[in-house]
Amino acid sequence: MQGFANKEAVLKTALERRATFYSRSRSQLWTKGETSNNFINIHDISLDCDRDSIIYLGKPVGPACHTGTATCFYTSLDDLIDDPQAGKSKLALSTLYSLENIISQRKAELASLQTGKPSWTKRLLLENKLLCSKIREEADELCRTMEENEDKSRTASEAADVVYHILVSLAVKEVKFEEVLEHLRERFSQSGIEEKKNRAPKVTKN
Repeated sequence: MQGFANKEAVLKTALERRATFYSRSRSQLWTKGETSNNFINIHDISLDCDRDSIIYLGKPVGPACHTGTATCFYTSLDDLIDDPQAGKSKLALSTLYSLENIISQRKAELASLQTGKPSWTKRLLLENKLLCSKIREEADELCRTMEENEDKSRTASEAADVVYHILVSLAVKEVKFEEVLEHLRERFSQSGIEEKKNRAPKVTKN
């Protein structure tokens, strides 16, 4: 990410080891993560040769961008020139990866027995039956938006619920979202009907 910093912001960053900037619109200091908890823990601060640019080198606790992406610089100018929708496509993918990262953090907190605020994600990670029931419930609600001809914003909202719960289920099974995308990419070159015919039969436990 990029932000404006004055002398006080740099000093506060150096002392507290958390990325701090200066808001010119509000005329005050602000620390990244003070409202979202997505802090950036600073390891080093570097200055350029002209002493007019500074790099905070640190490890982010969560997404750096307010959109939920890992970086604010997710849009290539060349891609944008070739396809005006490219930026939105990358934002969508970055959002999924950021959500996957947050879920992984919640799972890591459980593994390390960290205490914190009550978390619905943590509860789902611990209770497989609850998670499965929520996936079925949210999928059914998504279908109802089509069956009952609800507006598209309702469909988008219910689809978001389905995606979230699916990502939690992937975390439980230690499956990365990229693995799901790889399976989808493999299917691009074949008919969906043929792909289903060629699937290995499911093994049913007695």
